[in-house]
Amino acid sequence: MKIAILSRDAHLYSTRRLVEAGEARGHDVSVLDTLHCYMNINSLDSSIHYQGRELDDFDAVIPRIGASITFYGTAVLRQFEMMGVYPLNESVAISRSRDKLRSMQLMARKGIGLPVTGFAHSPDDIPDLIRMVGGAPLVIKLLEGTQGIGVVLAETRKAAESVIEAFMGLKANIMVQEYIKEAGGADIRCFVVGDKVVAAMKRQAQEGEFRSNLHRGGTASLIRITPEERATAVRAARTMGLNVAGVDILRSNHGPVVMEVNSSPGIEGIEEATGIDVASKIMIFVEKNARANHTRTRGRG
Repeated sequence: MKIAILSRDAHLYSTRRLVEAGEARGHDVSVLDTLHCYMNINSLDSSIHYQGRELDDFDAVIPRIGASITFYGTAVLRQFEMMGVYPLNESVAISRSRDKLRSMQLMARKGIGLPVTGFAHSPDDIPDLIRMVGGAPLVIKLLEGTQGIGVVLAETRKAAESVIEAFMGLKANIMVQEYIKEAGGADIRCFVVGDKVVAAMKRQAQEGEFRSNLHRGGTASLIRITPEERATAVRAARTMGLNVAGVDILRSNHGPVVMEVNSSPGIEGIEEATGIDVASKIMIFVEKNARANHTRTRGRG
């Protein structure tokens, strides 16, 4: 098979491992800088060009689209879909998962466990918003934040009011969530491929920090997850429409709750923590599922 990987940097661990895994299984793998792909959009013969040539012979595309280029990246991916190339994760599913509020609403509709979440526009609603999620301490999140950036723990009602007012004053979109104290600063990253959790790790925040992201100094270790946690992760990924996803779960007093569904989960941390060859599992999934025009979106928005 001829496989394209959309990635800004061919030297990133996740990109390198996917190339290695694909070539080890006999595939021709090319890394394309997403922002250097450009498109000819017409009703007769839409195409993608890269470095002065037309791309027209790929069997599958693996998107590794960073949050900062979601708009352009999903446009490029949508063009591949229109050309009949099989996408590991579809453009609509990526856009859906990148919208934190929309993803929460979709999971709530499916009855998936979530922390109590509030969203408001007017400063007049702040006191009731805080009460709605159970009061302080609570977590305030920028909807556009990634890797723990733009996430604040407000330990008192006054602090919560001040932070929310400040964000609203800057016209930033935020959501407010209950603080799951019993999680103890730890979460579980479940790596879903298809309808299975192929690997799972526990991420523990460093001393004095509540965010467990590895980019924020958190540590990773192997963990055995429960059948309920496994089912929750798979259902969350399926609700987003993602074939490959990193589903972040907290262990709460009322069962597993999903914090986020990541459409371009990093491979390095989970392979190091578990010793599992996640990259090869992704390639095996592509082999089993890739065929022309095998996409639900067909380029629709």
